Amino acid sequence: MDSHPLKLLAVDPSDRGSQRCRMGPGLMSALGLSLGSPVLVHVPGGSCLCTAWPRSDLAEGFLQIDQKCFTPSLISPFPPRLNIEAAQLTPLPCPKLRCVKVTVVVQTIGFKKHTDRQIVHEIVKDMLKGITVHKDFVISLEYFDIEIKYVVIDGLHPDSATAGLITHKTSVEISNIQTVRHFKSQQQKQETIPLGGLEEVTASLKEMLQLPLLYPRTLNSVGVTCPRGVLLVGPPGVGKTQIVRKVVGEVGASLVAVRGPELVGSRPGESEAALRTVFERARAATEDGPCVLFLDELDSLFPRRTGSSAPENRMVAQLLTLMDGIDQSDRFLIVGATNRPDSLDPALRRPGRFDKEVIIGAPTLTQRLAILKVLCEKIPVSPTLNMAELAQRTTGYVGADLNALCREAAMHAVRENAKGSNEQKVVMKHFEEALKVVTPSCLRSSVGRTDLTPVLWDHIGGLDEVKLKLKQSIEWPMKHPEAFVRLGLSRPRGVLLFGPPGCAKTTLVKAAATSSSCAFLSVSSADLYSPYVGDSEIALAQLFRQARACAPCILFLDEIDSMIGSRSTSETPNSVQTRLLSVLLNEMDGVGVKTIERRGVQKTLQAEGTAASGAQEELECQEVCNKGVMVVAATNRPDCLDSALLRPGRMDHIIYVPPPDQQARLSILRVCTKRMPICADVCLEELAEKTELYSGADLENLCKEAALLALLEENMMATSVKHAHFLASLSQMSPSLTAQQIQAYLKTPR
Repeated sequence: MDSHPLKLLAVDPSDRGSQRCRMGPGLMSALGLSLGSPVLVHVPGGSCLCTAWPRSDLAEGFLQIDQKCFTPSLISPFPPRLNIEAAQLTPLPCPKLRCVKVTVVVQTIGFKKHTDRQIVHEIVKDMLKGITVHKDFVISLEYFDIEIKYVVIDGLHPDSATAGLITHKTSVEISNIQTVRHFKSQQQKQETIPLGGLEEVTASLKEMLQLPLLYPRTLNSVGVTCPRGVLLVGPPGVGKTQIVRKVVGEVGASLVAVRGPELVGSRPGESEAALRTVFERARAATEDGPCVLFLDELDSLFPRRTGSSAPENRMVAQLLTLMDGIDQSDRFLIVGATNRPDSLDPALRRPGRFDKEVIIGAPTLTQRLAILKVLCEKIPVSPTLNMAELAQRTTGYVGADLNALCREAAMHAVRENAKGSNEQKVVMKHFEEALKVVTPSCLRSSVGRTDLTPVLWDHIGGLDEVKLKLKQSIEWPMKHPEAFVRLGLSRPRGVLLFGPPGCAKTTLVKAAATSSSCAFLSVSSADLYSPYVGDSEIALAQLFRQARACAPCILFLDEIDSMIGSRSTSETPNSVQTRLLSVLLNEMDGVGVKTIERRGVQKTLQAEGTAASGAQEELECQEVCNKGVMVVAATNRPDCLDSALLRPGRMDHIIYVPPPDQQARLSILRVCTKRMPICADVCLEELAEKTELYSGADLENLCKEAALLALLEENMMATSVKHAHFLASLSQMSPSLTAQQIQAYLKTPR
């Protein structure tokens, strides 16, 4: 048989609706086909059943296929310039059929309602006569000027046959009649991609849709009214719209989707008329079966009503009237989606309208891992890629963010490949580059978002005891969650660092955030204060809300004494500092958490008896131990803080960051001179001994001044810094700390 591919040409007009497949006579002989023999043609995306006929010009190497009987996936025409191998053509035995069971697809709902079923039966039987059919294939009747457009072959008799010929003796049984719109929507829903990490929400929503749509009589028999509406609540990008489309397809209902701009009209009353038309479309769609009316971005269409006669007020009133007018016989359900439920009119959220509210929170660690696995199925990722580590590093990322992250990582791999790299797969370094570009959408407008420069523990000299306490508070719960769960420990809610200025309090927090690889937000009083009353409190509450969305998260409040003071020493009891303190205490106690901020499924882990695998158990421990926000504050005036903030349960750990002793000063000098070319005569031990009461910032400044002095003396031609330069700089400086200051810090704040 000739191995050259066959070029697919357009079908001749005279062959339309004939089920013929025109090919060269040589190919027919090679396949053992005679005139009119059934042949199954496999093409990308499906198969087509035809009858073999020679081309009129007897030319070889070409193929013309009339799409008469095909798989449902081939309901659209063949793509242009398609080549088919001869091996994709298979002869198929087709015996005469006794009976065939079909579903009829008609153009309009009016034809279905007003045409007698016996007439439809006679038309279908006449149109199918002489056609070779295949089980689960679609017969197209679009070439004929009739209301019946498709016939779906549901079953054949004898049952052993997968294909056969319909004759005038074949009995035709119609199992169902549906419209073209419903049929095509069903085919599109079968192609939906799986959603990772949302199985429990999908099952809950599926149950809500199945009961009223598929079993309305069962509910009526027990005296239970069907729910009329379901409200989906969640942040942008979590997959609310995708969940609705997936569940509607699994339930087998049709979907009428509406977005805000489609309903808004320019003239008074036009928007309300458009809304009534949408409800009529949903009612008409129920003639084919259950229907779901999906209202996306509900808050933009039906906001909270005000005293004025705004057009939105009329839209809300119209929706309330339409929802109250839904009868039990109307087999359609309303599903709304919003990320701002508090902006909706309260009348919409009562039982009888939107009966149920399903909250889809930001994905947890386990859910992010499931989403990443689904997204990476079609990406050539390396087998060595650690998905669990990637899920831990994407705190705060929703499904849309993770999709953008995978796409960016794949683009990095493509760019490297274009430059001649031998790397053919997406590896961890590509995701690390993508993480620098794609940030969590919940933090893109955050007040406290900062570009954190990585700081390692080795960059900080001395302070070994302080480093250990910070690691216990921040790093250990992240890296050893199973140990914390085993001993019944929870991570601290807050850590306060206090000590003299310039002793690396801020740098210590940055090092802790870098080592723990969690989200980091930093805010100062300048970011929160506003000239308008109440704005500062709203900004602080919003900051905590964004931090909870990307938990585990470190919220760093630098110079907290300037942000919030002590109520006992405040001259004005209703000052902005006092109100900010009240908000901070409530947020740290968990009072400010709203229902829509729910994340994943509440889980309680026991120390033993868990049947989950080791990796799954570690992920769950990670989620349990690190589901909150850790507040880390720094101050050099602990006496100005309120005692209510300093109690255990809020600031669990209060850590004193002392000025460096001689050994610590030596470590700091070594860190500061690590990248500085110094002469062999430089004695850092002597410098450490002579810098009593110097802070870490003073020592860093000493090294800079010595280097500048070397450049000054040698007219910018210096190649190294000598010991004399250090001593000269030391003689011009004085320590920023005093013994009295240090003595004042020795008293513990609580």
